[in-house]
Amino acid sequence: MLVDPASDRELVDAWRRGDRAAGHALFDRYYEPVARFFFNKVDGDVARDLIQRTFLGCIEGLPNFRGDGEFRSWLFGIAYRQLCRHYRGRAGERAVVDFEQLSVADWQPSPSQHAASGQELRLLLAALQRLPLDYQVVLELHYWESMTTDEIAAALELPPGTARSRVRRGRQLLEDSLAAAAATPNLIESTLAGLERWIAAVRAHVRGAGR
Repeated sequence: MLVDPASDRELVDAWRRGDRAAGHALFDRYYEPVARFFFNKVDGDVARDLIQRTFLGCIEGLPNFRGDGEFRSWLFGIAYRQLCRHYRGRAGERAVVDFEQLSVADWQPSPSQHAASGQELRLLLAALQRLPLDYQVVLELHYWESMTTDEIAAALELPPGTARSRVRRGRQLLEDSLAAAAATPNLIESTLAGLERWIAAVRAHVRGAGR
């Protein structure tokens, strides 16, 4: 008979009791999701640094994790704050950074071109980089991690209604971004219709990149 793996809550509780193996199990479970979070938002070396900082933040913040929400929402919240801190550092101490307005493409005049196979996938990744960062984040959490809007709201410390509206607005912005870049209407339609293929391709890319 198959034994169900321990839940996040069980692993967190064991980790708090001093079980280091439980902490390692959580890190193994969430390394790839955290890597996907930074994929398409920062370059490789920066992504590796931010992944490390995210898990370090998890270790440091564990005593303050009340457990009244999902562990993965809490962890993605740490990742999001690390990403924002990175871009605020690039902008300078006196700069005002509005993540509802500025995109990855604004910070990187020539956004990184990932070694993604397929015209549709490359088009979609580039279109996401042109979205304001907060909209890119909610769409990728929604589609890559299958997070509900309530989970996204918890991760980003938003009212649930705001999270829902950002997903809807982000989808419209994505379609507009694709329309501006696609050579033909058919390419836009096939790209949006192929979200499942895109999700699978991103997962495979991050898994193949290793640690």
